[in-house]
Amino acid sequence: MVKLINFSVFKKFFGSSAAGGIILLTCVVLSLTIANTGLATPFNHFLDIKIGFKNSVLNLQYSTISWINDGLMSVFFLLVGLEIKREIIEGELSSVKLAILPVLAAIGGVIVPALIYSLFNHNDIHTANGWGIPMATDIAFALGILSLLGNKVPSRLKIFLAALAIVDDLIAILVIAIFYSSGLHYNYLLYASGILLLLIIFNRAGIKNLWFYVVPGVVMWYFIHHSGIHATIAGVLTALTLPTTPDDTESPLEKLEHLLSNPVNFIIMPIFAIANTNITFEVGMSQGLISNMGLGIVLGLFLGKPIGIFTMSWLAVKLKLAKLPAKVGWIHVLGLGLLGGIGFTMSIFVALLSFDKPWLQSEAKFSVLVASILSGIVGYTFLSIYNKKKQRT
Repeated sequence: MVKLINFSVFKKFFGSSAAGGIILLTCVVLSLTIANTGLATPFNHFLDIKIGFKNSVLNLQYSTISWINDGLMSVFFLLVGLEIKREIIEGELSSVKLAILPVLAAIGGVIVPALIYSLFNHNDIHTANGWGIPMATDIAFALGILSLLGNKVPSRLKIFLAALAIVDDLIAILVIAIFYSSGLHYNYLLYASGILLLLIIFNRAGIKNLWFYVVPGVVMWYFIHHSGIHATIAGVLTALTLPTTPDDTESPLEKLEHLLSNPVNFIIMPIFAIANTNITFEVGMSQGLISNMGLGIVLGLFLGKPIGIFTMSWLAVKLKLAKLPAKVGWIHVLGLGLLGGIGFTMSIFVALLSFDKPWLQSEAKFSVLVASILSGIVGYTFLSIYNKKKQRT
């Protein structure tokens, strides 16, 4: 009897560190294919379908794309937040000098791209407002590409990148709230702050039941979503309140991290990739790459990110404000900086907020796509070649 399906092959694949990244890249290709075929229109209509309900008290009716980007991605940020807190309490970020490095690196990776963009566009009233576009790192795709390298890079580099990208996203959220938001709703921010305080009290009281954190976390997500601030920050804030222990005892934080790992990597992230990279290529898009706006975005992401991340990290270590994680060298930091140039969704989101002319939005989206693909390929290749050379010596 012929054995048609070898389930051990699937088990081995999904158990590998590269599986998530491979699936993510496959979904990017699928999304771009859909966006440039006859399926584009029905797919966009599907993303615009309203799901949920609303009444005079609650509004939980959003488009499919909103549920993905604000809802499902909050779960992703929850998982990343859990990983970061675990590393702060018992891992590679447990010392101040290790924890502060990704924070300073993220600041450098935000300032330099914004300056590069401004150098090209400060005199153009139509595009000057887009300085926030190359500031953002897409944490999902950056970690996805890094996961393709598996054990070719130090495991601590993933934590470094995750922490850096979270700080990067928090800065981007603040920039959007202050410079690109139509207005903040302070009553909802006050309600969200009350929920956060409640979660902290639960933590201090030693409550370990996960439901005491998950349910209020969902309520906090609702308030933050309506406050005008990007709702995914609710996932990070919830994660930071979950109790954990510095020893090997399984804590509520580690239990939730284990429960979320596979659903996030193999369901949420692929859905996110399919929904957010469906960029339709239009005539004249490529010309935008050599415009001041296009050059500001591409050079800001591809060059500004690694320059800012590497330079700030180097200064922080040389001034003894921080130190590199064990087994992480300066070549790794440079490669990580290149991966930081993967902007994708957050950069595209800022582009839509920056410009009201559709042709500028299209050119900006294409520039972000090109810069992100270039950063991902060069970053992956750079780290992979370095690993091969290191193995020969």
